[in-house]
Amino acid sequence: MSDTTTAGGNSSRMPRFLRKVDPAVATSFACIIALLIFGSLYSTSFLSPEYLLQQLKVASFLGVIATGMMLVILLGQIDLSVPWTVSAGAMMASAAAAFGPAGVAFAIPFGIFCGMAIGLVNGIGVAYLRIPSMIVTLATNAVAQGLMVVYTGGFSPQDSASEAMRYLATGSLIPGVPNAVIVWAIIGAVTVFVLARTTFGRSVYAIGNRERAAYLSGVDTRKIVMIAFAVSGGLSAFGGVLLAGYASKAAQSMGDPYLLPSIAAVVLGGTSILGGRGSYLGTVAGVILITLLQSILSVMQMPEAGRQIIYGIVIVAMLLLYGRTPANR
Repeated sequence: MSDTTTAGGNSSRMPRFLRKVDPAVATSFACIIALLIFGSLYSTSFLSPEYLLQQLKVASFLGVIATGMMLVILLGQIDLSVPWTVSAGAMMASAAAAFGPAGVAFAIPFGIFCGMAIGLVNGIGVAYLRIPSMIVTLATNAVAQGLMVVYTGGFSPQDSASEAMRYLATGSLIPGVPNAVIVWAIIGAVTVFVLARTTFGRSVYAIGNRERAAYLSGVDTRKIVMIAFAVSGGLSAFGGVLLAGYASKAAQSMGDPYLLPSIAAVVLGGTSILGGRGSYLGTVAGVILITLLQSILSVMQMPEAGRQIIYGIVIVAMLLLYGRTPANR
């Protein structure tokens, strides 16, 4: 009894901010520091401000996509339509830009709209038709792939990104700070506000904890799930728009490298893959961690197959550490 009391006393004497720190988030930031130190051993430029800013810009593309994935995972669901939602957003925005000044003006909103349409189909399937999210999102991913292949005739897309798309992805409104980072920061701030201060955000956590209990307490669970999937689709497509601007054109399968990293980033940040628990700060840490890991693996010339194995191991390990359901839940 005395040992328990002593432990409790030591915990109570800890600073308040330390008691509130999520162990998963703290672990992610500790891993980021470790990767920075490890990377500096391979290259002295790894810690230079220019290189770190470049990595932050690359991380912003994944960060936008992972934001939508986090919303879905908080519900206890999964979105496997990310690869071709990203590609569809990029390809449709670039296609719209080819239709003169009006097309250029509506290119970015049109790309996001196409992603939201895919997400809406996912949301209706999960919320109203009660199809498991893994099945319906995999199906919509295949449909989106088929539609894009039909659109391009199976060849590489010929449309180029608009000047606005390029500026959004590669420009610097604030000297020294890439616009893509600013975009991610704005999306992140809005997400934090929505999750912490709105009924929608509280409902997302409630549904992830126990959907039936949320429904009985008056939450329109089907509407919340549908909106979350639509937002996820829109953010994935927006990520594709940024990628198209970064590369100056869209490409088939450009979203394939973002499925596992987006899931891994969210889970690494401590969001329970079973839903109901997680913070956006953790997702930010997970995104930066994954980006630095990718950079180091590239320097080490790790093949793509090896990277996928590492992502899979990371997801399983974090699920074992933080994703198990408590016995009293």
